[in-house]
Amino acid sequence: MLDLHHKGALNSLRVIDLSRVLAGPLCTQMLADNGADVIKVEPPSGDETRTLGPPFDDQGTAAYFHAVNRGKRAMTLDLAQSEGRDVLLRLLENADVLVENFLPGTMARWRLDYDTVLAEKFPRLIYCSISGFGDQGPLGGMPGYDAILQAMCGLMSINGDSTCGPTRIGVPIVDHLTAYTAMSAILMAVVERSLSQRGQRVEATLFNAALSLLVPHAANWMYSGKTPQLLGSAHPNIAPYDKFNCKDGPVFLGILNDRQFRRFCDYIGLAELITDTRFDNNAARVTHRSDLNAAIENRLATRERQTLCQELMQLGVPAGPINTVPQAFAQPQAAAARVDVDGYHGVALPNHLCRTPGTPGGLPPRYAQHTEEILLEIGLEPQYIAQLRQRGVLSAPSGVSSPGSQA
Repeated sequence: MLDLHHKGALNSLRVIDLSRVLAGPLCTQMLADNGADVIKVEPPSGDETRTLGPPFDDQGTAAYFHAVNRGKRAMTLDLAQSEGRDVLLRLLENADVLVENFLPGTMARWRLDYDTVLAEKFPRLIYCSISGFGDQGPLGGMPGYDAILQAMCGLMSINGDSTCGPTRIGVPIVDHLTAYTAMSAILMAVVERSLSQRGQRVEATLFNAALSLLVPHAANWMYSGKTPQLLGSAHPNIAPYDKFNCKDGPVFLGILNDRQFRRFCDYIGLAELITDTRFDNNAARVTHRSDLNAAIENRLATRERQTLCQELMQLGVPAGPINTVPQAFAQPQAAAARVDVDGYHGVALPNHLCRTPGTPGGLPPRYAQHTEEILLEIGLEPQYIAQLRQRGVLSAPSGVSSPGSQA
């Protein structure tokens, strides 16, 4: 069930979310799922993720937007206008956290820089900046998107095989990790603030997040001097840890140690491999990966994958069918992993707190849906709100179609 007013571990936290697209909104959605009051402040043009479809919902908002914006209240504000910035300062009077992912320098240009303005006005504010490269170094201030960082930071160079060449990982993994990195930094700052009573600026960059994903490839290169290569689905340090074809489709075997290897060989009818010196330990198996994979592939070609994987898992040997997205959610284990209510469809929280569990928040907000409500809460008079609308500082009243609507 979706609940905008649930009490989770963060229900005392108020977050002003100026971010858009993926990393920032996913970070703040996770805060909202755990009880934070997240106010999503969009520019007059709206968060562009509302237009990134199809598919769209019946009001013209892209499913992509729904994936990272539930549980928030939404308003619009033109921060390019001084009156819009004045309203933001009013919002920050009772806020704990501000999250933004503008190009570095944008907030300073608007005279909203943390170090010179906001830290003095709001000493308890935790200011989270998310960007491609930060504001330092040769690339400081440059724009960054997930796939560009996958390319620049070596992730594509280790993903793919000789037939396809370097390939983008099929999910925006850099954005995703950056969201979690930002959330972790925010929560660490919240904990520290409880001791010092002072906020601070925290930062997450796609560049650093992407580099941090290179485990163990970066360490392998640093110690060996050898450039990591394309391995398809294989692991550079472990074998057999790869994709194999069964009679009715592909599976993945994740055999990490000698005990699992012996159990696997006994089960599959390859007991002779256990005493073969080429496969005596993991290092030997990595060295003779091609011979090992050929023997396994030949034996699995007559097996049905569901039975194979189920029986191997019962033996303590990690194995799983390579599923499509619908097949992944059709698994009995995934029964609680979906949220389907009031026309909303999403993925449930990936973590669980036993005493203060999170709950998927309310429906993703319509464009400008809560503008009036939020501004009245911070003490603005209805007449002044109407003036702001007339001057274009705010959007049209809530309920209108979102920018780029396909409805």
